[in-house]
Amino acid sequence: MSSSCSASGSSPTSRRSAGTCSRRDVSTDPQPAAPSPDDPSPAGSPAPTPVVGWRAAGRALRPRATRAQALTGVLCALLGFAIVVQVQQTDESGLTVLRESELVSLLDQTTRQADELQQQVNELERTHSELQSGSTSREAALEAATRSAAAQGILSGRLPAQGPGVVVTVSDPTGSVSALTLLNLLEELRNAGAEAVQLNDLRLTASSYVVGGDDGVVVDGSVVAPPYRWVAIGDPSTIATALAIPGGALAKVQIDGGTADVQQQDQVEVTATRAVAEPEHATPRSATDD
Repeated sequence: MSSSCSASGSSPTSRRSAGTCSRRDVSTDPQPAAPSPDDPSPAGSPAPTPVVGWRAAGRALRPRATRAQALTGVLCALLGFAIVVQVQQTDESGLTVLRESELVSLLDQTTRQADELQQQVNELERTHSELQSGSTSREAALEAATRSAAAQGILSGRLPAQGPGVVVTVSDPTGSVSALTLLNLLEELRNAGAEAVQLNDLRLTASSYVVGGDDGVVVDGSVVAPPYRWVAIGDPSTIATALAIPGGALAKVQIDGGTADVQQQDQVEVTATRAVAEPEHATPRSATDD
C-alpha cells in the first residue's frame, strides 16, 4: 500500500491550508517479515532440527560402490594372485642361484646316479634269473655272493679300492680350519657320489665322524693334523664341480683361512682299510623265516 500527500500556503502570514493526501490501496497478501540475521533468537528456544525419515536414512546408509572402490578390488585380487604365484615359484627356485655350468653339472650328476641305479637293477634282475635257472644256479649263486662281498668290503672300508677320482689337499698353516668345515667337505664328497674316501691314513665310511678336540681335529677317535689329504673314488668332474659350488665346501675352507687344491685323476688308490665290527645284537634273518 502506497500514499501521497500535498500541502499549500500563500504567504508566511497566511493560514496554512489543510493538506490533502491521497492513498492507493494495493490488494496483496500479507507476507511475514523475514527475520533479520542480526535478531537474536528468544532465549531458551532450541534451534530447529531437520526431520529425517527412515527411508531417507536407509538410503544414506546404503553402501555405494564407486569406480575407485571397484578398481581397488581388482587390484587387490591381482595382488593376491601374484603372491600365490610367487610363493609357488619360491618353492621351486632353490637352484636358481647357481650358474648355468653348475646346473648342467648337477644335472649330469643326477643322470649318472640314475644310470648307476638302473644298472644295479639290471644286475639284480640278471642275478635273480640266473639263480632261478636250475643248470647254473650254483655257479650264479657263488658269483653273486662274490660280487656282493667285494662291494660290501669296499663300502664298509674292509677292502682297499682303486678307480677314477680326485685328490683334495687342504692346507691350514694357522690351524684355523674347523672340524665342522672338514665334516662339510666329507659330506660334500658323499653327496657327489664318492664310493670310497680316505683322509690322510684313515679310511672313512658311513659311520665316520669328525669333531674338534683339545689336540686338534679328531676323526673316528684319531687326531689328524694338516695338511689334510683327501682321496675320493668317483666321477672326477662331478666331485670337483660339487666342491667348487659357491658357498660350498671349498668356500668354507677359504673362509676359515685355509686353502684347497683339487686334482682330478683317472686313477687313484684308497689304500687305508678298517676292521669291521661284529654286530652285538643283530643276526642274519633266514629266508624261510615268516
